[in-house]
Amino acid sequence: MNIAIIGGGLSGLSTSVHIRLLAQKQNKPLPNITLFEASDRLGGVIHTETLTDDHGRTFVIDHGADMFATAPSAAIDLCEQLGVADQLLRPSPLGRGAMIARGNRLIPIPEGFVLMRPTKLGSMLTTPLLSLTAKLRLLQERFIARRVESVTDESVGSFVRRRLGEECLDNIVAPLVAGIYTADVDRLSMAATMKPIWDMETSDGSLAKATLRRIRTGEDSTEQASSGARYEKFRAFPNGMKQWIDTLADFTGRENIRLNTAVQSIVPLPDNRYQLNVKSDIDGQSTQEFDQVVVSTPAHVAATLLQPLSEEAASTLRSIPFASTAIVVMAVRRECISRLPTTFGFVVPPKENRRVLAGSFASTKFPQRAPDDYVIVRAFVGGVMQPEILDSSDNEIIDIVRAELGELIGLDQTQSLQDITAMVKVVRWNDAMPQYEVGHLDKVQRIRTALASLEGLHLNTNALGGVGIAPVIAASKRTAERILK
Repeated sequence: MNIAIIGGGLSGLSTSVHIRLLAQKQNKPLPNITLFEASDRLGGVIHTETLTDDHGRTFVIDHGADMFATAPSAAIDLCEQLGVADQLLRPSPLGRGAMIARGNRLIPIPEGFVLMRPTKLGSMLTTPLLSLTAKLRLLQERFIARRVESVTDESVGSFVRRRLGEECLDNIVAPLVAGIYTADVDRLSMAATMKPIWDMETSDGSLAKATLRRIRTGEDSTEQASSGARYEKFRAFPNGMKQWIDTLADFTGRENIRLNTAVQSIVPLPDNRYQLNVKSDIDGQSTQEFDQVVVSTPAHVAATLLQPLSEEAASTLRSIPFASTAIVVMAVRRECISRLPTTFGFVVPPKENRRVLAGSFASTKFPQRAPDDYVIVRAFVGGVMQPEILDSSDNEIIDIVRAELGELIGLDQTQSLQDITAMVKVVRWNDAMPQYEVGHLDKVQRIRTALASLEGLHLNTNALGGVGIAPVIAASKRTAERILK
C-alpha cells in the first residue's frame, strides 16, 4: 500500500506513526508512506528554539504548546509505545495553579475550580473573585432545571450564565476558556469543546450533583487539588516540544519525508487511487500515484485541495472561523520582576479591557528551561476578541505587553528592555486556532458525509475534532485505523 500524507504538522506525523505501529501490531507489511511538507521544517505550530546568549546562558523557548495533557491518554500512550515516556518532565510541584487579573492584582483561582466546575465549595465561598450575590447564585446551581432534550448545542457563555451565573462567567470561566481557545465564550460551542461537562447536565441534572458523584467515586481527586488546570496531568520533553516532533519524524523515517514540497492538487483515478501533482523546490514539478491519501494541512489549504473533489466539503471547511494570536516571549532577570506570582501563570477576563489575554512562566513550570536567575515569561495577545492587535509591529506589541506586565507582575519599567532581558521574541500564529462555534459538530458531519464517497481519501485536521496535542493524536490514530482496514 502506498500512502501519501499531506502536511508535516502533528496531525500528519502522528498519523504516519500510528499507521506503522498498527501495521506492526497486526503483522501486516509496512505500508510505503510519503509525507509531504510545503515548508522547510516539520511540526507546524509546534516548534522550539534553544538559544544561547553571549554569556553562555541557555534558554529553551517553545513557540507554541510547551506541554501536553495525559488525559485523554492518546499522547502519553503514544510516548509509551515509542519508548520515550521515561524521558518526560512533570511540571514542578511548586507553584502549580493559576491566577486571574483584577485591576492590577492577580488573584488565585479558587482551589478545586477547573474550567467551569467547582469541586471544593469552601474555596468558592471565600474567593474575592465573586461577590456575595454571585456566591449565593452559585449555590443555587443544583436547583436549576436541566436543558430540554431538543437543545443539541449551546454556547459556553449561555451554559455558564444559566447554571452558574453571570459573574462566575465574567470573572472566572471566560478568562480560563479564552486562555485555551482564544475564543468568544458567547460563540464557542459547549457540545464541541466541553462535552464531558455538557453531558454532566444530561446525566446528573446539575454540575453540583455530578461533582458529588465523582467525589464519591474518586474521579475528582486530581481536580480537587487543582487551581484552574490539572497540572499533575501534563508532561513535557526536556528539550521542548520539538523533541516530540523529532521523535515522530524519526519513527516515520526521515527518508520518507519530503520538505519544501507542496502538493498542488489531488486527482482521483479510475481504480480508486489518487494522483498527486507535486512541486518541489529541488525536483520541480512531478506526479505521483497513491492508494490512500491523508490531508493533514491547515484548513484553508485543505479546502483548496478538496475543492475539485467536493464543493460541499471545501465550502463547509472554509466556513469554520480561525483566530490569530501572537506570543511575546521574554527571558527576564528575576530581580527585575517585583511581584512574580508563585503560580505557573495567569489569565485576564475580557471585561478588564487589557491587551494581554494570558501569561505563563515557562521556567517556573519547568526550571530546566532557563538559568535560576531568569524567568521565561510568555504573554499572549490577539484572539477572536482583539484581532486588530496583530496589525501592530513586533516592537509595538512588545511595548504593549511590557507596559501591562509592569502593572500586573511588576516588570521593571525604568531600565531598557535590553538591560532586563537576555532575549525577547514575538511569535505570530496567523489563523492558527480553529473556533468551534455553536453548530460546529453539524459542520463536521457535513464535511465527513461529503467526503464519504471518496474511498481512500482522509481528512485529518484540528479544524474538525480536537484542539490540543492529545485530541489531535487521538484523531490521527482513528485515521490510521480506517486506512489499515
